[in-house]
Amino acid sequence: MTYKKPAKLNQGNTVAIVSPSWGGPSVFPHIYENGLKVLQEWGLKIKEFPTARMDAAFTRANPQIRAKDINDAFADPEVKAILASIGGDDSVRILPFLDKKIIAENPKILMGYSDTSTLHVFSNLQGLITFYGLSIMAGFSQMESLPESFKSHVREILFEPKESYEYQPYGTYCDGYPDWANKENLGKVNPMKSDDGWHWLQGSGSIQGELFGGCIEVLEMMKATDSWPSQDFWKGKIFFLETSEEKPSIQYIDHVLRNYGILGVFDQISGFIFSRARDYSDEEKKELEEKIVSIVAKEFGRPNLPIVANFDVGHTGPQLVLPLGVRAEIDCKNKKISLAESWLE
Repeated sequence: MTYKKPAKLNQGNTVAIVSPSWGGPSVFPHIYENGLKVLQEWGLKIKEFPTARMDAAFTRANPQIRAKDINDAFADPEVKAILASIGGDDSVRILPFLDKKIIAENPKILMGYSDTSTLHVFSNLQGLITFYGLSIMAGFSQMESLPESFKSHVREILFEPKESYEYQPYGTYCDGYPDWANKENLGKVNPMKSDDGWHWLQGSGSIQGELFGGCIEVLEMMKATDSWPSQDFWKGKIFFLETSEEKPSIQYIDHVLRNYGILGVFDQISGFIFSRARDYSDEEKKELEEKIVSIVAKEFGRPNLPIVANFDVGHTGPQLVLPLGVRAEIDCKNKKISLAESWLE
């Protein structure tokens, strides 16, 4: 597939805010508005679509309204980027109402993570580059409490495309944020912890492939729908998975990975990246990594498939932004992960 790249952002551009999953801004407006401030400081204009601040209960009961906002945001010529307010747990219900033609014909930046995985997969199958990364309430709102390198990374990805880009581990991380109901926690993160970087579990040399992936639990809800990739889709992909704040058990991850193996995914991909698992202890992370290698290398016969774990993507902060559909490189010898082409026009 030849992917369509959206245009980079410039000061004065308009970004759409939508709530494709949970109506979080109606519950914690102070968290939401704190995230919008960053966009405004960057010189961006904000266009809130109806679901952005819509009542959470009404939003949940009406997936077609959430889908309409997505369709309308893609169709709106004024909008240059579409950002999710927050994740959730039921965006799979909007899939029947998304307009393939409108989305395919209007490439623009789409960014979010967690339950926004459904939109990323759907848009990727329509041939669009999308960006797996922070949302307004989870990422933008806490930006001032996270390393400066996080802010510069996000800004560079959105505003300053290059012909290549080397990712760097942040070196510290947090497992989420303190209680949003307490307004004294506005913009704060849970205690930062030191981190020993990415874990290179197996593989040698360098490989390239198009990035694809998302939240492991959300992708499970998509399997067998009309929006799930075909078997030949996976050939040459660099596949990544990340875990949510629900902390799926190692047994759950074991079953999911074995399912991907039976589907033939590990036979076709060129590399595999797994996130820093949210709320896992060091002992649990070690057990998880042993499980990943056991399944991929032993059960499904891929001992040479490059596998990198403890990667800064998803539900721990700060996170790296991954453009789905862009060609990336895993260099096992020099322990580097990079984008091998420009991700925006």
